Amino acid sequence: MKAPQTAQVRIETHGRVPDGSAELAEAKVGPLLRAAAEPVLSARVTLAVAADPAVARPAVAQATIDMNGRVLRAQAAGQTMRAAIEQMADRLRARLVRAARNWAALRGTIPAAEPGEWRHQAIPAHRPPYFPRPADERAVISHASYAARTETPDEAIAELDLLDYDFHLFTERSTGQDSVIYRTADGYRLAMAHPKPGRLGPLPASMTVSQLPAPRLSVREAAERLDAAGQPFTFFTDAGTGRGCIVYHRYDGHYGLLVPSGAPH
Repeated sequence: MKAPQTAQVRIETHGRVPDGSAELAEAKVGPLLRAAAEPVLSARVTLAVAADPAVARPAVAQATIDMNGRVLRAQAAGQTMRAAIEQMADRLRARLVRAARNWAALRGTIPAAEPGEWRHQAIPAHRPPYFPRPADERAVISHASYAARTETPDEAIAELDLLDYDFHLFTERSTGQDSVIYRTADGYRLAMAHPKPGRLGPLPASMTVSQLPAPRLSVREAAERLDAAGQPFTFFTDAGTGRGCIVYHRYDGHYGLLVPSGAPH
């Protein structure tokens, strides 16, 4: 069934995006949204080209859509903007198909590996490197987690895949803990602000659980730890709010601060 409502695709560009790229993105994404199973309330495509000539895949195309209240995201990087847009559209198509399935059925199945997508025992999707902005020029850009409700770990995995993220901040349902689920070489790992593994229900076989509590840090301390550790993100308990948060490197070289939905930021 086709969606009775489809929002217009809004295109944003950053850097020296080639002429015609916005039209190509509209031509690729628009038909996918018009065939979506549920109403598309908003749709944004961001096209960016890194200024650093040393970046191997400088072109990044990202689509973020709100399909009847659920956010889906697809992103790809390429040597050319055309290649990035086409790969992004392929990933968005796969996510729209998956999102159309019954949510309970989605949680209970392990979909077959699709080109360019990460799966257990599959090749990870390529993630473009972030711009090497000098530390004294970086700003902290804050936004709330997409998880507006409590979730079980397997629901969080499904959300992680739909958003095309490497990590996902959410509130774990059985413990009430701010938590993060992220990909590892062997599956997924769950970390909680204050671990209570005994209260967790059955977990997917591909998931392990960290026994370490999140360190209590200021945002600046978390950013410093991120730089020192060389990891993609730092999960911590904010010293000011007491909530579990994530600091990570944005592709534009700034820091991203991810806070729980409803928390001050």
